[in-house]
Amino acid sequence: MAEFTMELNDEQKEVRDWLHGFAADVIRPAAAEWDEREETPWPVIQEAAKVGIYSLDFYAQQYFDPTGLGIPMAMEELFWGDAGIALSIVGTGLAAVGVLANGTEEQIGTWIPQMYGDQNDVKVAAFCSSEPDAGSDVASMRTRAVYDEAKDEWVINGTKTWATNGGIANVHVVVACVDPELGSKGHASFIVPPGTPGLAQGQKFKKHGIRASHTAEVILDNVRVPGSCLLGGKEKLDERLARAREKAKAAGGERVKNAAMATFEASRPAVGAMAVGTARAAYEVALDYARTREQFGRPIIDNQGVAFQLADMRTQIDAARLLVWRASWMAVNGRPFTAAEGSMSKLFASETAKKVTAQAIQILGGNGYTREYPVERMHRDSAIYTIFEGTSEIQRLVIARTLAGMPIR
Repeated sequence: MAEFTMELNDEQKEVRDWLHGFAADVIRPAAAEWDEREETPWPVIQEAAKVGIYSLDFYAQQYFDPTGLGIPMAMEELFWGDAGIALSIVGTGLAAVGVLANGTEEQIGTWIPQMYGDQNDVKVAAFCSSEPDAGSDVASMRTRAVYDEAKDEWVINGTKTWATNGGIANVHVVVACVDPELGSKGHASFIVPPGTPGLAQGQKFKKHGIRASHTAEVILDNVRVPGSCLLGGKEKLDERLARAREKAKAAGGERVKNAAMATFEASRPAVGAMAVGTARAAYEVALDYARTREQFGRPIIDNQGVAFQLADMRTQIDAARLLVWRASWMAVNGRPFTAAEGSMSKLFASETAKKVTAQAIQILGGNGYTREYPVERMHRDSAIYTIFEGTSEIQRLVIARTLAGMPIR
């Protein structure tokens, strides 16, 4: 087990500097254009693929970093460049992780390469879980998958929403309910191959921020997929459902719900790292502006009202990063989140991003309110962090119930 450290090793520093260079030279110059266009930035994704950033190999290397700092470091640097473009680059990873976590070796080898394509023909993938009536309340999922034993096919019906790359993806990973009585433990994940009849893009959302990331509904109307597209296979699913039924009988269902929530806990520090990247970017713009902007014959940073804001911004960003790093280290080393440390990191970092980007606008004054400066875009982008992967209210609920020793629902 790696010891917890706040010092990156030489290899990590090299990767960080490489990512920072890509973010500065490729992502940032394109950020305003793709925000205005509200379209997937295919040329930037292709550039990321050419240098090796948009690939399963890169994210696998960061994910298996024994210090736990690979993923948060990568997320911070890419999202420092621009949140919308960065989410377009990393969004496929959500679907890939779903296959890695639940799929067989054959499924992993078959489908993950199709999610990314290659540097000359890049593809994207979509992970479809949220629904119009089941966002934070995952146990209320209505999308159903029914097994047609005669044809060895699963028939999927339902509507997914807030799906990154939904409808434009080459491969969709869809979470559906196979046993409603088991709540979240009655869910299973399915691969929907490209060109499958019955899958269609619904509404594409015009968003407040992260506009370069495609977000849409996915409609599944009698979508039939082969039995081989059930991640993990039918035998494994039947065994899991049988165990869940026994546990539900013995524990009144609470243990089932806790296990599901623990999975979300482990993924939240990555979102916290995204928020840290956006907050740091806004802080740096505000700091540079305060050093060079003069009023009443001196730089505005000489005024305590501005200087103290910058001091608070930097303190909050560093505190958020440390919470993210702690939770990431705990997750990779199998340390239990006894105080909901995953939710703590996501809560504090996301709230910090909203606050810091708003302060950056204030420091820039009227300039900060215009699109000539990037802080107004960063502020719009920051709003998503307190919403996706569990709202701030859900994070507080998880933390409070954990501290009280109560089951997480």
